[in-house]
Amino acid sequence: MNTLSLNTEYLQKFVNDTELNGIHEELLRAKKTLTSGSGRGNDFLGWLNLPEELSPEIIDNIKSDVERLRNRARLFVVIGIGGSYLGARAVIEALQSEFAAMQTNGAYPYIIYAGHTLSEDYYCQLMQMLDKHDYAVAVISKSGTTTEPAVAFRIIKSHLENKYGKAEAANRIIAITDARRGALHDIAQQEGYRTYVIPDNVGGRFSVLTPVGLLPIAMAGYNIDQLLQGARDMRKLCTESDSLTDNPALLYAAIRNILYRKGYKVEILENFVPNLKYISEWWKQLYGESEGKEGKGILPHSLSFTTDLHSMGQYVQEGERLMFETVLSVIQPQGKVDIPSDEKNLDGINYLLGKSLTEINRNAELGTILAHNDGGVPVLRILLPTVDEYILGQLIYFFEFACGVSGYTLGVNPFDQPGVEAYKKNMFRLLGKPGYTN
Repeated sequence: MNTLSLNTEYLQKFVNDTELNGIHEELLRAKKTLTSGSGRGNDFLGWLNLPEELSPEIIDNIKSDVERLRNRARLFVVIGIGGSYLGARAVIEALQSEFAAMQTNGAYPYIIYAGHTLSEDYYCQLMQMLDKHDYAVAVISKSGTTTEPAVAFRIIKSHLENKYGKAEAANRIIAITDARRGALHDIAQQEGYRTYVIPDNVGGRFSVLTPVGLLPIAMAGYNIDQLLQGARDMRKLCTESDSLTDNPALLYAAIRNILYRKGYKVEILENFVPNLKYISEWWKQLYGESEGKEGKGILPHSLSFTTDLHSMGQYVQEGERLMFETVLSVIQPQGKVDIPSDEKNLDGINYLLGKSLTEINRNAELGTILAHNDGGVPVLRILLPTVDEYILGQLIYFFEFACGVSGYTLGVNPFDQPGVEAYKKNMFRLLGKPGYTN
């Protein structure tokens, strides 16, 4: 069956059927609050039906822009921070070769990122790269005044205009922003940029299935139709089923809240496939911003195995028992590599002959789960049949829906983020921004 599923066999010592049955009604109330739009943050529920309601015209326009720009740009710069770039990056890096940057004759641009840092060294290196290659830009911001992307866009816009001239630069810039207001909206109108709208009722961390994510993903050459179809199929499952057995998002939300109430305050999202690293980065924002408030919330953390077994593995195995693990477990790889024979066998690994790296990696995964489980760590597995656009669409919607249900079960508003303004006020005051002085 080409659908993600949950494996709970390594939770049996930590979560029992009585506890799951006991929280079921609570989960159903949270689900009803979410789907009926009756809870806090209900003005940011546009993502809920987005896979079904997204206009075919928007998809056609995105494909048209990809065709217009892909042979004119070796690089495509995505300017954004947080939800304005993490979702797109998560999907792109899950699908592309780890060595895509080394391919010089790709049919689609290589996606690079800006606006997510204020590091001067980063921008020095970026501008040196943009000097050498043809490029185009997507700038993503509802307001256009968020410091990091605003700084990046001002720098890159100037470079683009100097390199190509003002008229051609305008043809190479796509603005994804508010429909009616904001600095970026006004700049795009004045300069004649191609624009897409970030819906008012979709927050940044839930925006990957809007043009915010779909345009960069399509520009990288990936199938956004299949991505959306996976999300549609998962939406149907999540919204229509009230069963913990059949609805993986409800089961995930239930397990998280049961473990949290037992003192497991940290969730580690793990993978044994390096391409999934940025899925974890997107997931950390999704759950960290949605649940970390009012003195509550599971701390989302991530590790990439087997690499991090040689660093953080010791703590997970024998450190304080405050975490549980959620493993993104990929069933079918995209390729196959066998271990070659060596007569001398000085490295002692001839016992692996005849085994593919997938078989070895899978046993490393199982061995890790068994060891951590024996060490007192609850382990949940999310089984992914493979890593393609359809499954990633399912995974995105699964995490989003479960986040809404889990947040309401926790008793917080999953769709605001008041705490993110605190650092900005201090930064603006230190930089002398008008209105923020002592």
